[in-house]
Amino acid sequence: MGPGMRMNRNMLILREDGELSLINPVRMSEEGLKDLDSLGKVVRLIRLGDFHGLDDRFYVDRYRPQFWCQAGQGTYDEPKPDVIFDTTTTLPVLGASFFVYERARFPEAAILVPRNRLLIATDSLQFYGDFSYFSGFTKFAFKLLGFKLGLNIGSPWVKRVTRKDDSLKQDFERLLNLDFDALIGAHGGLLKRDAKEQVRKQMALAFQ
Repeated sequence: MGPGMRMNRNMLILREDGELSLINPVRMSEEGLKDLDSLGKVVRLIRLGDFHGLDDRFYVDRYRPQFWCQAGQGTYDEPKPDVIFDTTTTLPVLGASFFVYERARFPEAAILVPRNRLLIATDSLQFYGDFSYFSGFTKFAFKLLGFKLGLNIGSPWVKRVTRKDDSLKQDFERLLNLDFDALIGAHGGLLKRDAKEQVRKQMALAFQ
């Protein structure tokens, strides 16, 4: 993230019938790429958040997959999308579907994988079982920003994407209509169970 600042980024891989969809791609070592190749063919690249596109071009150039994102990308305007998705777009992987934060200033979405009752988020929701991937300075800065162990609604993200005189509360209320129990964001780790109730509790704190 900058001098002395280190934290983890997560890439999720959905596989069905030997076809791979990479969610919020993160560039890996050659050894990691060999492991990826052993899983199947990369056919789809999906950017769920406007602030997460640093390594998209690498994967597009290497594998020539379809590139999916929402309209209005600003932080990384390349590569150009093959598919612009919204809440009505069908994702042909494991019965998965998109959730879109409709009131956000910058594109942000999530994917629900019903087979696993798993919600894949980006910056909006982050779970930290520990801060082992953080440098000391990043850990200090994140605590000042209000992050804690457990589930977090990303306060810097909320501040940046909320329009003047508006709120994201309605988007999060819609999110609670989804059937999920596990959750993973683009940072942090996997929350294996009770994720919806944890989101509900954090909403009460974030949107008083």
